[in-house]
Amino acid sequence: MSVSRFQAMDVIENRLVPEVNAPSANISEFFGCNVFGDEAMQAFMSEETYLSVKATVQTGQKLTREVAEKVAEAMKAWATSKGATHYTHWFQPLTGRTAEKHDSFFTLRPDGTVLEEFSAEALVQQEPDGSSFPGGGMRSTFEARGYTVWDPSSPAFVLEVGDGRTLCIPTIFTTYGGDAMDYKLPLLRSQTVLEQASIAVCKMFDENVNHVHATLGWEQEYFLIDQALFRARPDLFYAGRTLLGASSAKGQQFEDHYFGSIPERVYAYMRDLETECHKLGIPVRTRHNEVAPAQYELAPMFEEINIAIDHNQLLMDIMDRVAGRHKLAVLLAEKPFNFINGSGKHNNWSMATDTGKNLLSPGKDPMKNLQFLTFFVNVIRAVYEHADLLRASVASAGNDHRLGANEAPPAIVSVFAGEGMTRILDAVENGTAARFDDMASEMELLSKLPTMEVHNTDRNRTSPFAFTGNKFEIRMVGSSASCAAPMTVMNTIMAQQLKNFKADVDALMAGGTAKEEAIIKVLRRYIGESKAIRFEGDGYSNEWKEEAARRGLPNVPNSAQALGAYVSPKAVELFTSNGVLTDKELQAHFSVKLEKYIKDIQIEASLLREMVLTMVLPACVEYQNSLLQNIALQKEIGLDKDAYEAQLDIVEKISKHLNGAKKAIDRLHKAIHKAESAGGLHDEAIAFGLEVKPVFDEVRKHVDHLEQLMDDQQWPLPKMRELLFVR
Repeated sequence: MSVSRFQAMDVIENRLVPEVNAPSANISEFFGCNVFGDEAMQAFMSEETYLSVKATVQTGQKLTREVAEKVAEAMKAWATSKGATHYTHWFQPLTGRTAEKHDSFFTLRPDGTVLEEFSAEALVQQEPDGSSFPGGGMRSTFEARGYTVWDPSSPAFVLEVGDGRTLCIPTIFTTYGGDAMDYKLPLLRSQTVLEQASIAVCKMFDENVNHVHATLGWEQEYFLIDQALFRARPDLFYAGRTLLGASSAKGQQFEDHYFGSIPERVYAYMRDLETECHKLGIPVRTRHNEVAPAQYELAPMFEEINIAIDHNQLLMDIMDRVAGRHKLAVLLAEKPFNFINGSGKHNNWSMATDTGKNLLSPGKDPMKNLQFLTFFVNVIRAVYEHADLLRASVASAGNDHRLGANEAPPAIVSVFAGEGMTRILDAVENGTAARFDDMASEMELLSKLPTMEVHNTDRNRTSPFAFTGNKFEIRMVGSSASCAAPMTVMNTIMAQQLKNFKADVDALMAGGTAKEEAIIKVLRRYIGESKAIRFEGDGYSNEWKEEAARRGLPNVPNSAQALGAYVSPKAVELFTSNGVLTDKELQAHFSVKLEKYIKDIQIEASLLREMVLTMVLPACVEYQNSLLQNIALQKEIGLDKDAYEAQLDIVEKISKHLNGAKKAIDRLHKAIHKAESAGGLHDEAIAFGLEVKPVFDEVRKHVDHLEQLMDDQQWPLPKMRELLFVR
């Protein structure tokens, strides 16, 4: 890196806060203006074409070629009216981020004439090179063909990058043989199976329910630092997290950053980001300072799960682009800094019907709301049955640094129901009455203040899977992750559980038990059988780890080990029987996750070695030499040892930690070679997690001591105090 620590500080001193101007003070006037949604479709399509598209989205009815041509023409007319010159199939490969290949509307005819063209063929299907994307063995390098196929359920949009405008069409990505090469196709499949299973159960209570969809509200945490400091740290620039660095004297001890006053530069960035989001129909609504210095959060309103995930994937791209305009860098890594909190992406999951009902909303008296109790209990039972798979769905090298670190939910999956719902569940299990209305009571504070309403459940920040009143909050997801993998798992395990529930109830009814009694009997059994997964206490405590072990709950803090749950016989049966992932796709996705885990650690190890040998050690040796020269001069003029004893002590300590750091680097090199020869891919990933990663801490321990011994003016890397507090 060419930027030095002090050059970066000089640059920051001259930063100006850019002016941010939204198209209008009223968000409603420009929200979704760059989205080919209902308003745009009605303006550019005939009523007949519009209704055909809506039928496709709502019922899965296939579009005819003729209608597809009309949609393509309308979409092109709308996009070009927005200034778009190119179009792209926008997809989500197994990299975890998004991909796009732009083609121009410009077409040259054989007679030399030019026109703007966009056909149904270009809309519905494209053929990007599939060989260079992660495929887990599904495709060989020489088998390059892959297909992107339009997903009509997620609206097209125009993306603005500088002065350029591109029509983006959300698509799935498959191999030549139709295997899922992305996270979107399995998600869509999981939605289908969940809807089918949910409708069957809903019709036990309401025959009018014809559609059910999962909803999602994500909460995106992130760090912001100045671009100059970011570029002066190779570890941040290439790995997204600091591999070295002593703690700042001030961190988050005062707990004054959380919900504190937003710094001016950050505030401008947030406003700019929100404007870009709103133009693209991303309904972000909440912004605030998070717990750690330089950490922030934004969150949207709930949406249908497929669109919500597309929006979060799009958001992560927009965040980087907007940050560049403000000379800032966004850090989405789960643990970019030691000694302070890391970042997650809480996934608030629920289900809603076409009759307008949230299936996880208890109402005023959940004891009498049998439909709610049915879905609530089945969620808990699903998590109990597949806790290991849910843990695997959030596994990554980055999340290893966060889960269970007394700042995030533990790696032990448990369910928090809340005091009121726990009473209800106990009452159902025991066949007794229970009251719930006192949990939704009002609290009088002072006569001059309005009455405060108490919600039906408290929150538990230490729980990885918590009921929060009308949804479940999955708090384990990492900040850089796609929501698609954990939501695909959540949809699938719930679908399977609802199928099991329906079969169990039908069996009792076939034996003569009345429907309501049969439902209650099955729920009572499920509550008892899944009780071990419910925990209301402090998930950070050591006592909980011991208690969880007694309950037989899995505790797998290492992601490489946790990923094994994806290919267990139970998981293979779950995914294949529900048509969400074939055995081939599941094995491939598993391999891709293992490969990414290994590569993440390999990159960090290479960076760590380079930074220590080429930046830290030379700076320390230079400082040590200056001390030795000073000591030699003092000896030469005849001063007693007392005069330079302090310098000798520093020289000795520098030598000790220089040698310690170099030896740790050598151990790291050997550990990598040993891990690479571990055998199979899974064994290799486990070796990288258990044998390579721990050596990082040995290296860091010595380097962080050196940082605290060195002349501040000679330390080459921006320090934690600067990264976290310099705005």
